[in-house]
Amino acid sequence: MKRLIIIFIVSVCAASTLQAQDNIPPARSGAHYGKTVSKDGAITVHELEARLADDSVYTGKVTGKVVEVCKKKGCFIRVSREGDGAPILVRFKDYGFFMPQDIVGKTVVLEGQAKIEEVSVAQLQHFAEDAGKNAAEIAKITEPKTDINIVADGVVVVN
Repeated sequence: MKRLIIIFIVSVCAASTLQAQDNIPPARSGAHYGKTVSKDGAITVHELEARLADDSVYTGKVTGKVVEVCKKKGCFIRVSREGDGAPILVRFKDYGFFMPQDIVGKTVVLEGQAKIEEVSVAQLQHFAEDAGKNAAEIAKITEPKTDINIVADGVVVVN
């Protein structure tokens, strides 16, 4: 009987996780995800890069334009850098919330902690798979990458 109850609970949790993207509100101006965040006091991605050149960690608000979202369930986004730099990875604290697919192209303010970290090959391949990359693109990822990573507590869509 205990096994049946455990199997039922696990099944319900798995089903709710698979349906998570269906319950995410669309990315309209003012929409909040996770902790409620105001846009006041946010720095730009360029300012974040400058601060992380001097400090190892930045805790606060950052504004940027979303250029990618996890295709599976919105478990990460990437925000653009000024110039030709690769977009910055933004994950969500404890996978406590997810982003809608229509957030790409929107400007957001996110609040959390940013630091420069090395991301392993396995993680990079996992993110590429979640982003909908094909097997050939994933296979090209053979070296870890050191870059800015942000773990956000909350996100608000600005426009």
